Amino acid sequence: MIQSMTGYGKEVVQLPSKTITIEIKSLNSKGLDLNTRVPSAYREKELEIRDLLAKSLQRGKVDFSLYIEVTGEEVTTQLNEGVVKQYIKQLANVVNGDPVELLKMAVRMPDALKTEREEIDEKEYKAILKGIDKALEAINEYRTDEGLVLENDFLERSKTISKLLEEVIALDPERIDGVKERLRKAVADLKEKVDENRFEQELIYYLEKYDITEEKVRLKNHLEYFEESLKSHDSNGKKLGFITQEIGREINTIGSKANYAPMQQVVVQMKDELEKIKEQALNVL
Repeated sequence: MIQSMTGYGKEVVQLPSKTITIEIKSLNSKGLDLNTRVPSAYREKELEIRDLLAKSLQRGKVDFSLYIEVTGEEVTTQLNEGVVKQYIKQLANVVNGDPVELLKMAVRMPDALKTEREEIDEKEYKAILKGIDKALEAINEYRTDEGLVLENDFLERSKTISKLLEEVIALDPERIDGVKERLRKAVADLKEKVDENRFEQELIYYLEKYDITEEKVRLKNHLEYFEESLKSHDSNGKKLGFITQEIGREINTIGSKANYAPMQQVVVQMKDELEKIKEQALNVL
């Protein structure tokens, strides 16, 4: 079963004096491109959080956000009373003014407010870790659902290519007969007597160059392997990408050897379906 790299997970943790919101978004990427936004108080825990995300999500362009909203009376910024009083005293010596107006001016001065560094509350951090786990569960469930949609699309397109391959197989005898006829006509147009044995040898050599038997067998095998890989536990986007490259190689070879318009038209349809598979495979984990 495959997973998509596209996903979204959110968890809200409600504490007595705080509301903690955890959001995780992911899009497709060649590797793991992880961007985290956490409050300054939790900077020392950022590496641990990144490690949790990396182990769970593996690949993708991931944006992680941790928001903490204080809902109670808890505050980390306090008035520096001594400094403010000194500012008011100095201002009063310069201008005569209402004490309230002097206070307004004083609190705008440097160091009038002091922010105490908030220490990490272990209980709060444990609650955050649980919230991250739940958000990861949500995003992985989202990825699985998206993966199922991709899997169904891949299977449908793979079966379409298989049906088109059957058309190629059905057209092959007609194509070979056409090639033979064109060669015989070309020789007849020369109006020269040719050695029939020599002609047959040349004809066999020419037909071998345009023989697509091996390509048809290999393409059929690659399509079966692709469908099997979609169902396997170790399925991943890179593996599927390698298989689609092999499928494309066989389709291109059939097209270059076809030398027959009806078959080349079928090959174009096969290429179109394969390109859609390749495009979607970039989003597979």
